[in-house]
Amino acid sequence: MEINIFENRELLATKLANQIAGELKMGLGLNGKASLAVSGGSTPVSFFKALSKQDLDWANVTITLVDERWVDDSEDRSNAKLVKDFLLKNNAAAANFQPFYQEGMEAEEAVATIEEAVIPLLPFDAVVLGMGEDGHTASFFPSGDNLEAATDINANVIISTMRAKAAGEVRVTLTLPAILISNFLAVHLEGGKKQQVMEKALGEDGPANELPIRHILRNYKDVELFWSE
Repeated sequence: MEINIFENRELLATKLANQIAGELKMGLGLNGKASLAVSGGSTPVSFFKALSKQDLDWANVTITLVDERWVDDSEDRSNAKLVKDFLLKNNAAAANFQPFYQEGMEAEEAVATIEEAVIPLLPFDAVVLGMGEDGHTASFFPSGDNLEAATDINANVIISTMRAKAAGEVRVTLTLPAILISNFLAVHLEGGKKQQVMEKALGEDGPANELPIRHILRNYKDVELFWSE
């Protein structure tokens, strides 16, 4: 695991945006198209702003989500809204966006529809994960009802629903196999508390489901950590 530590979030955002843009350009050069999966929350806002200004062939880039709360994209809790507000701007306004939420459908009945849309994007050229203070990443919550299925490395599904007390609404998430086949995988963290959780996840041989970020750390050997206090 490569650990990149930055003095402030602005510098981190710039460096991560440069890295992701480089991965997308590589995919565009090889395949004429590229795909990126991003996470929600407040952490990636500065990164999204920096990435949106990168100069590349955005019209042939598709952006999708790592996970999503099952709410309409007009809701502030929506990860799709976050992407539209802060990433699909400037140069990146030309990018294609594939949301998860399907209006008029329950999360469980929408899984097949989401999978059909996401499968052509695999393997992702880049995935950017976050992590909560409980060690969850994507929607792999320690108490999630579908945690075992979503983190089954041998599963043939790429989308799973997840219900957990800490999650609030029902969520839809990429599964572990879908994340692991990515060409580049970054974990973006900010704050001292999350650093402590990450150090615990890296340093202790505990159950992966206790701190689900361990599912990533133990199965993807070239994870890059971008961290700023």
